[in-house]
Amino acid sequence: MTTEPSRPAHRVVIVGAGFGGLECAYRLKGAPVLITVIDRRNHHLFQPLLYQVATASLATSEIAWPIRYLLRDRSEVTTLFANVNGVDAANKRVVLEDGDTVPYDTLVLATGVRHAYFGHDEWEPFAPGLKTLEDATTLRRRILVAFERAEKETDPERRAALLTFVIVGAGPTGVELAGTIAELAKDTLAPDFRNIDTHKTRVVLVEAGPRVLAGFADDLSAYAQASLENIGVEVILNQAVTECSADGVVYNGKCLQAKTLIWAAGVRASRAAEWLGAPADRASRLQVLPDLTVPGHPDIFAIGDTVTVAAPDGTPVPGIAPAAKQQGRYVAASIKARLQGQATAPFRYHHSGSLAQIGKRKAVIDFGTFKLRGTIAWWIWGIAHIYFLIGLRNRLSVAISWLWNYIRDQRSARLITQGSSKVAR
Repeated sequence: MTTEPSRPAHRVVIVGAGFGGLECAYRLKGAPVLITVIDRRNHHLFQPLLYQVATASLATSEIAWPIRYLLRDRSEVTTLFANVNGVDAANKRVVLEDGDTVPYDTLVLATGVRHAYFGHDEWEPFAPGLKTLEDATTLRRRILVAFERAEKETDPERRAALLTFVIVGAGPTGVELAGTIAELAKDTLAPDFRNIDTHKTRVVLVEAGPRVLAGFADDLSAYAQASLENIGVEVILNQAVTECSADGVVYNGKCLQAKTLIWAAGVRASRAAEWLGAPADRASRLQVLPDLTVPGHPDIFAIGDTVTVAAPDGTPVPGIAPAAKQQGRYVAASIKARLQGQATAPFRYHHSGSLAQIGKRKAVIDFGTFKLRGTIAWWIWGIAHIYFLIGLRNRLSVAISWLWNYIRDQRSARLITQGSSKVAR
């Protein structure tokens, strides 16, 4: 009696351990596959709360977890801390920066995005964006150092520039940053300084479009703008920034002196489309087929912020965490179905709502037919974010930090790291 040789396990390589990539790995549990997860960072990041690290509300450890820790109980999963430099689709290999290659039978690209400066990458040193923990801690340092330098500055003009913060872009990140910085200055820091009045801090939100939170309903957008202005944020609409420098920004021919600039105006996808010679939109997002595969490459899926695909109403699926998780679940189900010789229906996105915080006591929630604003929306926003955090310890830690901030106007993560008292840039 002869025994039939065992068939090699199907090799799935997932590039990127963000919401989509990690969800795909989770959902493949129990499937006859060997999984390799590759990421250039060793941690999974809860990006929706990244701005709270930048504004000293939360510590980095409260919104990030080691990838190996999250997958430690999965013996079929190998985690690689490496930077991907390309894809050899002809030979079905992922090419790493050091020249090594990782073979695959199915490849899942979940490589995310970075901030885009619309052809002005030279602005990045002066107006950093917010996509990584490094970005957040850099911004936190710049924000806190600005107040420290203002405390010992005797020239009124230079002091005013140090106490002026400009956020470019009024999407959810820009709105959340503007509101939180305004409250940090006017509530949290006010008792701590002797030579400056932090109530005189200027927070300026500049938006090229006609309203803030353009992805929300008009009434919620108007409410968000009014709420920001109530806490002292200056909202400037229909004005595109034409220059960023160490001295400030220029818009509509006007120069605004400011020493802290933050970029929240646009994103650019990873080089995934370039690796495969695949079609992409203006933001370099891969244009995938309805089953989330790359045109011409049925063995390669692409998900998350790095792709563009239409929702049921014809509009692009938004680049938000719930969408990436839905795509990760869909791809895992597709891989399982393929291994069983079954077909799957095209991906269908189900919008679960949009949320944005405006300061520490107000938020807006848009579920389509159901909308909510104000303090109740803020509590729902907080509960929703705590629910999606990983681990009981993190949920408790974040809840306590928020409650302390809510009651006492205190932010426990006001630490200046990455250097001494020297100029932030």
